Amino acid sequence: RGSLKGGHLACERSVIFMPKMDEAAKAAKIDSLQSRLTQLITDVRTQTDEKKKRRMIAEIGKLNRQIDKMKSGRILSRETKRDLIAYSFIAPNFIGFCVFTLIPIVFAFALAFLKWDGSNPIQWAGLSNFKQLGNDIFFKAALKNTIIYCVGTVPLTMIASLALAIVLNQKVKGRGIFRTLAFFPYVASLVAITAVWKMLFHPSKGPINNILFNVFGVAQENLPQWFTGGLVLFSMILFSVWKYMGYYMVIYLAGLQGISAELYEAASLDGAGTWNKFRYVTWPQLSSTTFFVVVMLTINCFKVYDIAIMLAGGGSGELTTSATVLVYYIYQKAFIDWNLGYSSAVAMVLFAMVLIVTIIQFRGQARRERA
Repeated sequence: RGSLKGGHLACERSVIFMPKMDEAAKAAKIDSLQSRLTQLITDVRTQTDEKKKRRMIAEIGKLNRQIDKMKSGRILSRETKRDLIAYSFIAPNFIGFCVFTLIPIVFAFALAFLKWDGSNPIQWAGLSNFKQLGNDIFFKAALKNTIIYCVGTVPLTMIASLALAIVLNQKVKGRGIFRTLAFFPYVASLVAITAVWKMLFHPSKGPINNILFNVFGVAQENLPQWFTGGLVLFSMILFSVWKYMGYYMVIYLAGLQGISAELYEAASLDGAGTWNKFRYVTWPQLSSTTFFVVVMLTINCFKVYDIAIMLAGGGSGELTTSATVLVYYIYQKAFIDWNLGYSSAVAMVLFAMVLIVTIIQFRGQARRERA
C-alpha cells in the first residue's frame, strides 16, 4: 500500500513538473521569436531593396502568427481557421471542377496519343492520330468552315453591336424599349428563334423568298436555298450576328458610359466633327472593351455547335460537308464513330487554334497599351 502511494505521488510530481518545464521552454522560445521579430521590424525600416523588404514583411507576419499560437496554446491559429473555413466553402465547387472538368481535360490530352473505342483496351497510337488529320478531307472541310464562320461573324458582330450601342446611348425616345428589343434575341430560346428563322427563310413558303420572287422577279428555280449548299455559312453568320449583337451592345454601352464628357467637350472646342470625335475620342477609349469583345467572340465562334445543328441539321441532326464545324466533327468522331483518340486529336487542334489566336490578341493589346 505504501509503495502504491509513493508511486502515485511520484506520478503527480512528474505531471506537475513536466508542464513547468514546458512552460519554461515555451517562454524561452517566445522570447527568442520576439527578439527576432523586433530585429526584423528594425531592419525592414532601413531596407531599400523592394524584394527583400517584401520577404521580410512576410516573415514578420509569420513570426506574429507563430508567437500568437504559442501564447494562446491553440493547435490552429486564427488565420489557419479562417483559411480552413474559406477552403470549406470553395471545396465543393473545386471538387466538382476537378471531377467534371479538369480530369476530363487532362484525359483528353492523353487520349489524343492513344487509340480507344470506349470498350476495348486502350492502345498507344503516338502521333498517328495527328498524322491522319492531314489526309482527312472532312476535317479540312470542318476547319475551313469554322475559320470562315469566325472571320465573318467576329467583325460583323462587333460593328453591329458598337453601332447599336452608339445609337442607343443617345437621348432618343423609347431608348429602353429598343435596348430590350436588341437584347431579346440573346436571352430567347435558341430552339424557338431558329424555328422562326427557318420559317422566314423557307425555300418555298418563307416570306424572304416570296419577296424575292414577287417583288424582285427572281425565278423559282433561282431562289436561294438558305440552309444548304454554299449559302449555309452565310445564313449561320447572319443569324449569329443578329443573336449576339444585343449582348455585346450592352458591353459597349457600359464602355461608352464610362467615357468622360469632358473629352467630347474638349474635342468640340477644337472643332472636331462627329466622325473625328468617334475616331479620336470614342474608339481609343473603347480599346479595352473592344479587346474583350473580340476575344470572347473569337472563342465562342471557334466552339460553335448548337447554331449549326439547329439551322442546318435538318430533321436528322446531321450536318453536310458544307455546314460541318470542328466541334460537330469532334462529336461525330467521338460518339457516332467511337474513335475517341482521333476526336481528342481534333479537339487538341481546336484548342491550339484558340490558344494561339488568344495569345496574339493579348500581345497585340499589350503592345497598343505600351504605345
